[in-house]
Amino acid sequence: MHPLAQLDHDYVWHPFTQMKDWLKSEPIVLIRGKKTRLWDTDNRAYLDANSSIWTNLHGHNHPAINRAIRRQLSRVSHTSALGFANEPASQLAEKLVSLSKIGNESVEKNIHLLTKVFFSDNGSTAMEVALKLAYEFTRRTLGPTASPHFLSVSGAYHGDTIGAVSLGHIDLFHSAYRGLLFPTEAAMAPYCYRCPHNRAEPERADARSYRNCQWECTQSVVKAFDEGRQKKRPISAFVYEPCMQGSAGMIAQPVGWLKRVAEVAQENKALLIADEVLTGFGRAGLMDDGASVLLASHKEGVQPDLVALAKGLTGGYLPLAATLTTQAIFDAFLGEYSDFKTFFHGHSYTANQLGAASALASLDILATSHGPEVRRRLESDLRTALLSLWDRPQVGDIRQVGAMVGIELVKDWRHRTPYDLSEKAGIRVTQAMARRGVLTRPIGNVVVLIPPFCTTRREVYRMVAALSEAIEEVLDGG
Repeated sequence: MHPLAQLDHDYVWHPFTQMKDWLKSEPIVLIRGKKTRLWDTDNRAYLDANSSIWTNLHGHNHPAINRAIRRQLSRVSHTSALGFANEPASQLAEKLVSLSKIGNESVEKNIHLLTKVFFSDNGSTAMEVALKLAYEFTRRTLGPTASPHFLSVSGAYHGDTIGAVSLGHIDLFHSAYRGLLFPTEAAMAPYCYRCPHNRAEPERADARSYRNCQWECTQSVVKAFDEGRQKKRPISAFVYEPCMQGSAGMIAQPVGWLKRVAEVAQENKALLIADEVLTGFGRAGLMDDGASVLLASHKEGVQPDLVALAKGLTGGYLPLAATLTTQAIFDAFLGEYSDFKTFFHGHSYTANQLGAASALASLDILATSHGPEVRRRLESDLRTALLSLWDRPQVGDIRQVGAMVGIELVKDWRHRTPYDLSEKAGIRVTQAMARRGVLTRPIGNVVVLIPPFCTTRREVYRMVAALSEAIEEVLDGG
């Protein structure tokens, strides 16, 4: 065993990992990267097919981001945001606010624009900030006796801090902590492939082509708001991931769902909290007219009241997160010092200069004239390459939104029979992909492909071929 692998076994506890299994074999120790490739201690190259857990936008070791970090490092690496301002964080906040404006003027007149940015360090903390702001804003506008109540959707995952876990609805992840959590409501997720109301037979050409849909998932949101009023516990905020629910299993939302449920929430005077930790920064694809968007919510003309951004914010370089909010929410925390209306929340590395500098460089790369075309080509290459997987009987569904893909593995595609989680189908398939030089991580029985934007057509086809071969080896006895 390589000495670094041994050190890992001796001292490191990995997230979301059964360490008894981990300690049975020598781990891949990654030591360098360039563009889409990563190298291990044996100098073996791998394709990064999930952007290092969905964070890397432009590829590893990007010269522009490297230069930005070195330039900032030569000045100062970190100063406190408690009582002091700094240059890159101020510039980043201005740019995020500018990019968060929805383009449709007719919509813009009827919404509160996002005007303020609160920095933290990861997606969980960004959601925790949004949750706290929404909670206290509701109490300050409706009165201190108000009991703010939150609605999210089944399968929701919004992070691992206690507030964020309270918004989640994945028993495997969250049930152990129920005694620590506050109650929230769950509406039906728009999981078309496993919708209990689906009256169509699976279509091998496109397993997401379902007939006779009555939008029961939307009606579930309506019902949740109605029941909240009847129980004298009205819902104060609706929390959602736009276009694609990531940790739920890459659940692609049908076009129109987000717009419909957002209208329901707004009609009920509830805040919209968008978890764009995964979907922001172009991951969800371009607008219909080819325009680039910062927020996936804008693809359906939805402007949220609070937005959590992280993962791709720094291009996958450094831990930094941001919570964007409206002027109205910001104003609710203004007052004299003696009023103690301050937002009592913060982090040691809030508004870190190195993170902000890398984020500014990443946004500049996204804004280049050829940036949208690069992302459009990647989306198209993925869609074409993935067609070959429909020939695999263990592929039940292929879900793609922009450059995000989930391939659901099943025992029997005709009846959508799932593998039991104890069979570790997804884990075994991705391990077989690693042996073929392609790295990704599954969500249960769903294999995830979220490559960096710089991934070439040839690399996309290699990723898909590795997945196809791994399925044959592991699940088909090949």
